Amino acid sequence: MNRRRCATAAITVVSALTLLASPMLVLPAHAAPEPPPAGAPKKTLEEVRKEIDALYRKAAAATDAYNLAEEQTKQQSAEIVQLARMIVAGQARIEQLKTHAGAAARAQYRNGGLPESAQLVLTDDPQLFLDNAGRLKQGQKATKDLLGELARSQEELTAYTKEAGENWTKLEANRVKQARAKKEINDKIAAAKKLESELAAEERIRLMKLEEDAQYRMQTTWLSSGILKELDGKATEQGRRAVEFATAQIGKPYVWGAEGPGSYDCSGLTQRAWSVAGQNIPRTSQEQWRLLPRVDIKDMRPGDLIVYYKDASHIGMYVGNGAMVHAPRPGRNVTLAGAGSMEILGVVRPER
Repeated sequence: MNRRRCATAAITVVSALTLLASPMLVLPAHAAPEPPPAGAPKKTLEEVRKEIDALYRKAAAATDAYNLAEEQTKQQSAEIVQLARMIVAGQARIEQLKTHAGAAARAQYRNGGLPESAQLVLTDDPQLFLDNAGRLKQGQKATKDLLGELARSQEELTAYTKEAGENWTKLEANRVKQARAKKEINDKIAAAKKLESELAAEERIRLMKLEEDAQYRMQTTWLSSGILKELDGKATEQGRRAVEFATAQIGKPYVWGAEGPGSYDCSGLTQRAWSVAGQNIPRTSQEQWRLLPRVDIKDMRPGDLIVYYKDASHIGMYVGNGAMVHAPRPGRNVTLAGAGSMEILGVVRPER
């Protein structure tokens, strides 16, 4: 690889029950509904609610996939840029070493083609022999070191180039994943909105009431277990700051893939809140569930994150008194809701 190719590579590579008015977000999934055949019985409003809910849950799972691919893309892009710089630096170092080697070769040519060791042996001046012996030894070591460094630099350059190529392949694969996830998200949201748009105004009001009732029932069941009697953990200073930030975002719209400041998705809100509190956590709800320390729900305290559904596709922040704050789903705003108003998978604690 010459300098021009290297530079080109571098550029290219370069409480509680009253807080249930917020709908849920995540879920496994259904395809977009097809029109019922003629004469088929009309779906009940509860069936429509469940179908819309499933579509938004599928969109949430796809959002997690999109966000993860985006994070990996950012990381790989940064690594490629760094490798490109290392490739250019390595190529420059090799050129420098070759220049030094060339200078040594030219010096030997000026000496009649004989290496210094041969000239030393042939001298008939004992004093000159003694004077130059140390210098010859140092010169031989310098030459050996030069050749060794040249070989190492060439090996490193080869490794950097290979790694940059592998990262580029991964980067392109993640871009494909992003595109697929984006299409799935938009398809599911569009299908859910279409179902809602087909309802009369009165039915949409009833649909909202059904959503609230479903969450109320789950929250009531959760509270009836006596869980609040066990939840007496106090927020730490970091947890308090995270809660303060998250609750200050109430009223801002849910937008999938958003990390603030004007809008958020569920994990974008929790990540940003804990970042403000001084703790970096993973971007997606699934990665937050996978990588953050888990705590028993009875030990939950304000600032902890509650992960919802079996696929960990939704997340909220516990704020105390049986409530949590979250970014629910498209068409809804950041809001307070009952901590048990959705299916709880578990609880994680960002603080180390």
